[in-house]
Amino acid sequence: MTTKLFGEPVQRREDPRLLTGRGRYLDDLGPDALAAAFVRSPHAHALIRDIDVSAALDVDGLVAIYTWEDLPDRLAEPLPLLIPHPALTHGRTAYPLARERVRHVGEPVVMVVARDRYLAEDACALIRVDYELLKPVVGVEEAAQSAQLVHDDVPGNVGAHLVQEVASADGRGAREVIESAPHTLAFRLDVERSASMPLEGRGVHARWDADDSSLRVYSSTQTSTSVRMAVAAKLGLPLPKVEVVAPDVGGGFGVKIMHPWPEEVLVPWAAMLLGREVKWTEDRREHFVSSAHERAQVQFVRVGFDGGGRVLGLEVTILHDHGAYTPYGIIVPIITSTQLPGPYRIGSYRVEFSSIYTNTVQVTPYRGAGRPQAVFCMERTMDRIAAHLGLDRTAVRAANFIQPDEFPYDQGLIFQDGRPLIYDSGDYPESLRMLKELIGWDAFPEAKAEAAREGRRIGIGIGCYVEGTGVGPYEGGHVQITSDGRVHVSTGLTSQGQGHETSFAQIAAAELGVPLERVSVVTGDTRRFGYAVGTFASRAAVMSGNAIALACRKVREKALRIAADALEADPRDLEITDGVVHVAGSPHASVPLATVAVLSNPLRYAFDEEAVRATQFAGGSSFDRPPVEEGQEPGLEGRDYYSPIRSTFASGMHAAIVETDPLTAEIRILRYAVVHDCGNLINPMIVEGQIHGGVAQGVGGALYERMVYDSHGQLLNASFMDFLMPYATEVPRVETAHLQTPSPLNPLGIKGAGEAGVIPVSAVIASAIEDAEGIPIDRMPISPSDLFGLRRAAS
Repeated sequence: MTTKLFGEPVQRREDPRLLTGRGRYLDDLGPDALAAAFVRSPHAHALIRDIDVSAALDVDGLVAIYTWEDLPDRLAEPLPLLIPHPALTHGRTAYPLARERVRHVGEPVVMVVARDRYLAEDACALIRVDYELLKPVVGVEEAAQSAQLVHDDVPGNVGAHLVQEVASADGRGAREVIESAPHTLAFRLDVERSASMPLEGRGVHARWDADDSSLRVYSSTQTSTSVRMAVAAKLGLPLPKVEVVAPDVGGGFGVKIMHPWPEEVLVPWAAMLLGREVKWTEDRREHFVSSAHERAQVQFVRVGFDGGGRVLGLEVTILHDHGAYTPYGIIVPIITSTQLPGPYRIGSYRVEFSSIYTNTVQVTPYRGAGRPQAVFCMERTMDRIAAHLGLDRTAVRAANFIQPDEFPYDQGLIFQDGRPLIYDSGDYPESLRMLKELIGWDAFPEAKAEAAREGRRIGIGIGCYVEGTGVGPYEGGHVQITSDGRVHVSTGLTSQGQGHETSFAQIAAAELGVPLERVSVVTGDTRRFGYAVGTFASRAAVMSGNAIALACRKVREKALRIAADALEADPRDLEITDGVVHVAGSPHASVPLATVAVLSNPLRYAFDEEAVRATQFAGGSSFDRPPVEEGQEPGLEGRDYYSPIRSTFASGMHAAIVETDPLTAEIRILRYAVVHDCGNLINPMIVEGQIHGGVAQGVGGALYERMVYDSHGQLLNASFMDFLMPYATEVPRVETAHLQTPSPLNPLGIKGAGEAGVIPVSAVIASAIEDAEGIPIDRMPISPSDLFGLRRAAS
């Protein structure tokens, strides 16, 4: 790299636009578009006997009403099951509009299109649906034991069942090792259901061009290229005739990686039928009851260990609540089961999960995607071992760490990408040393004793994690230098606030030796880049960052070759500084990249000053030019793709000090510290921002956020009046330190960071509360009333 831009804390370039009201979100589009609204099921489980739309037909401004029976063959089928898996023996997905039966409150039944949203909602209110109520199945344990079925053809409501086991060095299984261990423990853990809750809900805007037979769709999505493919397939359109653009997206956190949502195919279909622009934007209640949730698991743990706290055998059985459908496969429980060992060398490990259908909103990945549950399990286990043996919690962890000289370390499992779970790099002992110093671990007993003398209860907690990042299969990047000297970067994945415009520009500027302000970045627009996977799983920097770097290197090589011809120099003697190619040590023998861009195209009409300047390298005539070299394309641009051999594995450790009120049981976080290792840092400021945001969501999951269903499958807190989230006053100041162990798997040596902040927070807070109270904490989230109840039970 030729500049110091890579690794510098550059201010985010997108923020001035977004913070001054110049963002362009989904609902800013199509002000004159027709509006769609949906009649959604008020019941968790019912048969649809009849739909009567007659009363709605007189609504002024009504344009169309659609039920399942109106859908063409391709749309009348169930939506795709995106990620099949051999263990997902009974995968089930919903229809775009319910056919004969509804399986959760909020499932779409009727689509209405009207002149505006108010009129569409009026029409929805007049449509009568005759339901025959069926008994719903709510709660993962009830569903696993109930004779009542969510899907009649899914025995026991078990959609998937998977076992992975890694034997001990002497070939024994985990159960045998645990039975013979000097010490054993068995316990149960619970993690409740929560959801992403981005500031902006989902939304779709579609425009059909009948003359051109082309469709443009705007969607608030995390995967515009995949939405494009889904829309083309479901509507029977040639892929080149479909464009999908993700405008500014007001948060995703995983819920917008799902595709296609029913609305993403129904709204474009209506636009084609009606020959008008059609738009739908999700309201907040719709988001609660008809998008996706995550987190809910019950975990049964058995562990065997020696007197030093070394884990000899670990067996975990997981019941995973998958809601009514499995459109995104079983990615979440696979991640939980495979990421559970964390940074530890487990003697023998057996994990078994069953993914269970319930009459509740479907479950798809939410920031962390199964890892918070995994870390809660593993770190609670470490704390239980320490308490049982009377050892310091950090000593037990240190006794089990994989050591730096053991990388690459094969955990013997198959990860979510179907490839071996092999850790590429890290230094867990050093992370622990840094964290203990940052939080003041060794001095805490004295502070705790002093607080007790004052009548206060404080506790300290810790949590360690390893996070698989940068999953494949690929991402691409395109880089073009135009005749004004500007660098245009595009990649197919989308942005929802991660700072891609800044970090990707830093990579390009550093690789090409150009000023940062000359670089522009476009993401999520299939008109600019048609092939991508998406933004999720902490993969954007690893995947698109490396693809952009590789594309830049192609462009740089071509620029130096063209400049060398112009300067009659050897390309190996050339450098690029501030957008000018020059002979090393001789700045006077130089040519601007803008001129090189003109020289790269034999068609040199004198459109601008750079074109005029370029003629001096072509014998004085714009038509006296060398031909395009064989195998070379005109223009100073390049495209490349990055496909990893396997995932990279970031890691980190968090610690917190909390205070619990002796009377009210209120829980307050006094300090929060993070040590994080995501390899080489592109922009430390952006990484810290990601960590801070993740910690805020983690605090929500630990202390506030839960989806509460009653026995009828009704979500009791489907609004922000009842679903609690932390305010800024509840989010602590986060103290951070960075450890950089570069990944050997990619050219930039980077690992992902997007989900790191949220992953261990529940485990950390549970550890700290347990330390303050002396009461086992075995479920999250925990509220003051929960803690009060635990106190009463313990006494």
